[in-house]
Amino acid sequence: MHVLDDPYGLSPRARAFLRRSAWREPVLPADECGVFEMDLRREGFAARFGGLRYTVRRSVQVAQERWDSSRVWAFDLDDWIRREAVGWCFGWAGERVSSPVRFLVHVDGRFGVSQGGSFLEVSPSIYHLIESHALMDSLADWHPVAGNALEPWSGGGFVRRFKAWMPARPRPTLFMAWTRPGSEPAGDSRQEGGGVGRGA
Repeated sequence: MHVLDDPYGLSPRARAFLRRSAWREPVLPADECGVFEMDLRREGFAARFGGLRYTVRRSVQVAQERWDSSRVWAFDLDDWIRREAVGWCFGWAGERVSSPVRFLVHVDGRFGVSQGGSFLEVSPSIYHLIESHALMDSLADWHPVAGNALEPWSGGGFVRRFKAWMPARPRPTLFMAWTRPGSEPAGDSRQEGGGVGRGA
C-alpha cells in the first residue's frame, strides 16, 4: 500500500509533514530488468512510494545572511540499474534540482547517491530519508547558526551531523545547527532562494 494511504513505520512528525506537504502523481508501472531481486525491489518501491512528491523547506546561514529555500523531491523510478560490489542498486528521480549525483536505492533498502562511482550510503532506508526531511522542514522556522556548529549558544538549539555526499575516504563529517525562535544571533538577516550544502 502507498505510503500516503498507510504511513506505517513513520513518526508522528513525518506523518504530519506528509499531510502538509505531500501529493501523489500518476506513474507508469516499473519495467522489468530481468534480475529477480532487482525487479522485486523496484516493484516494491513503486508500490510504496511511486508518484510521491513533497516540498522540503530549509534554512541555512551563509556568512551573515539567512537563506531560505524549498526543494521538491519526486519518488519516481528511472531505468538505471547497476551491480555493486555487494548486491544491486537502482535509480530514482530524487531532489528536483540540477545535481552532480544520481539518487539510488540499494536492494538491501538503503538510500544513497553516486557521483559516477560506487554507492554512497546516505540513510539506512527511504523511511529514514523521509524522517530527516520532516525534521529539516520543521526547523525551517528556527534560526540557522553560521560557523562552528559545536560552539555553545544560549536558549537551546539543535545540531545535525551528517556525512558529506562525496566519495573521499573517510567521508567528511559536516554539521548544521539552529537555535529556537527568539534566540537568534545578533545581525541575522534573511535572503530568499538559493541553497547550500548536500545531505539528506
